[in-house]
Amino acid sequence: MVARAKELGAAFCFPHQCITDPNLDRLHNCLTPLLQGHLRAVREAGMIPGLSSHMPEAVTCADACGADVETYIQSYNAAGFLCQVETDWLQKIIHGARKPVMTIKPLAAGRLLPPTGLAFVWSTIRDCDLVTIGVMSPYEAEEVIELSLACLEGRRAAVELQYTRSKKGLKE
Repeated sequence: MVARAKELGAAFCFPHQCITDPNLDRLHNCLTPLLQGHLRAVREAGMIPGLSSHMPEAVTCADACGADVETYIQSYNAAGFLCQVETDWLQKIIHGARKPVMTIKPLAAGRLLPPTGLAFVWSTIRDCDLVTIGVMSPYEAEEVIELSLACLEGRRAAVELQYTRSKKGLKE
């Protein structure tokens, strides 16, 4: 995994949840030697190590044992989709993290509309944290960027609403 990432020119390398989650020692609040070895291999290959997980314990265990990571990837959205604990607990974990957290799934895999999902995550993370989101077109990217900037700047987003026949009476 690490060698292939380096070969492809990656700057970052984060073991994904299939490696991270089973290698969290929640009893001792640390990472297993196997996971620490993965992170060491990433650093030795000249890449920046992080952890990708759906378990908030990835953050707390890594922070508690001083693991060599620079950031975390964590599911976080208003619906709690793919989140293992309630969003208020996740917010507490994110705010207490020693490193920046990259939040994923802000739209809960399409269960939330962009204005709702983005407003929630941007208003509840720290300045050093990030929101990551998948898009399928340049238009979607432009819309997400505008909605995000509006959230961060405290203004109304300049995005065009989608009109359907059922909204004909609502049109200005």
